[in-house]
Amino acid sequence: MKTTLTTILAALALVLSTATLAAQERDSILLFDQALFYDGYLFDKNPDSLLQDGILRHSTSLYAVRMTEQQLSSIGDSIDMDIWVKACCDNYDRIGNINLAFVGKGATRYSPDSVARIELGRFITPFMNMNKQPNVVPYSFWIDYLSPILRDAKLRARYDYWMEFELFGVPYAANQQIIGCTGRSDVFKGTLVLATSKPARPLTDDNVLIPIVMKKPEYKGANLNNYSEQGTDTLGKTTKTYTFTLDEDVNDAQLVLVTSNHGANAGGEEYSRRWHYVYLDDELILTYKPGRTSCEPFRKYNTQANGIYGTKKRSDATWQSFSNWCPGDAIDNRIIALGPTKAGVHRVRISVPEAVFQDAQGDIPVSLFFQGTVSGTLPVGVRTPLMTKKPVAELVQQGRTLSVNTTEELAGIELYDVQGRLQQRVSGQGTVTAPAPGLFLLNVETADGIIETHKVWVK
Repeated sequence: MKTTLTTILAALALVLSTATLAAQERDSILLFDQALFYDGYLFDKNPDSLLQDGILRHSTSLYAVRMTEQQLSSIGDSIDMDIWVKACCDNYDRIGNINLAFVGKGATRYSPDSVARIELGRFITPFMNMNKQPNVVPYSFWIDYLSPILRDAKLRARYDYWMEFELFGVPYAANQQIIGCTGRSDVFKGTLVLATSKPARPLTDDNVLIPIVMKKPEYKGANLNNYSEQGTDTLGKTTKTYTFTLDEDVNDAQLVLVTSNHGANAGGEEYSRRWHYVYLDDELILTYKPGRTSCEPFRKYNTQANGIYGTKKRSDATWQSFSNWCPGDAIDNRIIALGPTKAGVHRVRISVPEAVFQDAQGDIPVSLFFQGTVSGTLPVGVRTPLMTKKPVAELVQQGRTLSVNTTEELAGIELYDVQGRLQQRVSGQGTVTAPAPGLFLLNVETADGIIETHKVWVK
């Protein structure tokens, strides 16, 4: 008997959701069901543009559906976002993302650049040969913070919510390399399901949402880099400041940040892990270096031969030496907890001081929004703390010598000044020396990927 894609997706959903379902019954909201995407460079020349299936096709790579009142009325406290991408005639790694757009009530179409939008999840497709199994790759995001947004009474009264599925693919290599793809322009099929907890929860009136910046597609540019006036505050530096205004004090707040480094040219930023620094009103609030401990868990989805995975298993150290992300994996939503936040104008600055952008190629697409609540607190299950509750390393200072005591195996430590300039890096041990008095940032990274940042004043 022929196995259908629906059967495969159902099995994958069962595997992905078993632990959650055991603890809590869920409602599933199917928003996209095997939507077929085409060559991104066809833009508005979509072969399916006349289909009457409820999908608004902005282009061959950006689709949207309006969430119904029935769907919105089923939203509970917890939300999982499950995505499946099926291979067609694109056998390369591509960037995809799910967005939420806020569109005037009753509109039947809209221009994405003219409405407020936030990114809910970003992912990278694997190198897939559609004729080999598995030819479907799953992604999951746990986004409980979306619940109060979908249940916001003020937003619901003013806007319709449109869920967007964006996936830019190109078939040209597959046209030559994949059996059955000659002359075809279809690249992927996409399925999107929101799984929400029961019971449904009532509307809320204390949520504060401020979209700050939304990533641009690669062909439109203007993402974070150091070589274009739109991409940086200062040419030659990978630093960009985003400003937003908070109209009222909030009791609890967070920033939701999505970044990924791109540039596949020789020496490109895809292959160099860099420290990223995030500041709010000139105060450091997050330090991170993208990349998984290993990409091996996603090897099974990379069924097309490629230079990233090669033919043999790679060590963790090898993966960590060049991979910012794994083809077949999701990109992290970085949740930056702010706590109580005062009304006023605020500035978020993102700095990647060691980024090179060889030959003025590549960029870092940035999506960022602010979320707060006037009373109560935001969902705590989605937060990513800057440190674990119990720090893995204790800082010891003797003059300008800085050491860390830890029971964990160290990958190494790095010392930066407050402008983000590297002062010293050591591997496998935990002692550095500050070059002069001043305020420094000491990044401690364990062998299993835990990163801590210590602020230290050297006299």
